[in-house]
Amino acid sequence: MLVCTLSPMAYAFPPLQLFVDITPPGGVLTLPAGTYAGPVVVKRPITIDGKGEVILDGEGEGTVLTIRSNGVTVRGLHITHSGDSHDKVDAGVMLAADDALVEDNQIDDVLFGIHIQQANGNVIRNNRITSRGEESSLRGEGIRIWYSHENQLEGNHLYHVRDVLFTNSSDNRFIGNTIEDSRIGMELVFSPNNLIENNTLIRNTTGIVIIYSNEVVVKDNRLLNMPDATSSALAVKGSSQVTIEGNEIVRCAVGLTANSPTHPENILYLINNRFAYNDVAMYFYGEKGGHIIHGNRFIGNIIPVAVSAASSALGNDWRGNLWDTYEGFDRNQDGVGDTPHNVYLYSDRLWMDRPMARFFRGSPVLELVDFIERIAPFSNPALILSDPTPKIH
Repeated sequence: MLVCTLSPMAYAFPPLQLFVDITPPGGVLTLPAGTYAGPVVVKRPITIDGKGEVILDGEGEGTVLTIRSNGVTVRGLHITHSGDSHDKVDAGVMLAADDALVEDNQIDDVLFGIHIQQANGNVIRNNRITSRGEESSLRGEGIRIWYSHENQLEGNHLYHVRDVLFTNSSDNRFIGNTIEDSRIGMELVFSPNNLIENNTLIRNTTGIVIIYSNEVVVKDNRLLNMPDATSSALAVKGSSQVTIEGNEIVRCAVGLTANSPTHPENILYLINNRFAYNDVAMYFYGEKGGHIIHGNRFIGNIIPVAVSAASSALGNDWRGNLWDTYEGFDRNQDGVGDTPHNVYLYSDRLWMDRPMARFFRGSPVLELVDFIERIAPFSNPALILSDPTPKIH
């Protein structure tokens, strides 16, 4: 083990690069408490352990810490003060190698948090990451993953960043993280076969967006308090065989937005999720359905299901869902309603056809219009969906 004994008090900001360069491959660099200057580039497999007492200050130039060797471990550092170039992706940590461990670091006052570029098999664990800037669109991604595979990101806390972005990256695991007060919690673009499990996303503008990314699993996550009128807790477009299971979606403007499948294989599996107290629990756009929607719970939503065309939800396979608006009975007490649960298009047609009317959702005015249309409709309402086996409390 290499232990540096040079006191940091001898210099205002001693350069960390010097200590990194004299650490042999396989060595452990344990630094005295204090502040060290970056930027730093690691080109050999070493361990840098700050033990929570070391500050690495990039002094506002470029990326603070760049890892270019396989098998590097970085833990216990406070990494701060990167450059401010979006074009150069100035970050707290740039990882361009495999089999690294980046854990227990605090990364703040940086533009991008951790930039993973063509790097595979890494573990990013228990880091606290925040970006700079008040406008969310001007911040950098808390974690940016580009052409990288089989990485595990767990237990990280990201707040006040722009997004977490996966681009052309597959087979990663994003488990047990918290993302709050950001723009898009997670965005996957052309990134198939990723697992998103047991994360908490709260007070972001938008939750999880999946675009042209097949066979993604979104399981047991909590998506909370996203009331922005333009946002969705979950949004899926052009992606096939996506499984959304066991999630809690609570107090959001729209719980799920999904397009209808353009091909038979482009279906979603929406299983055992809880949609509670949202303005709209699910919104489907397109002209035909096909998704599998089983065992979900719809509780206290202003509108359980909204559509751009009635057929876009009618063609879905609705079965065994629990609806708090179900008006039937369960005379044989088998836990299943005796009659199907049918949902028709009434006053909600107004704000879907006229977006400005969306402001009045849940208001007494629309409640009155809805009541009148139900008791004396001017025309036969369109059937949105039918669940033949609705669950009973």
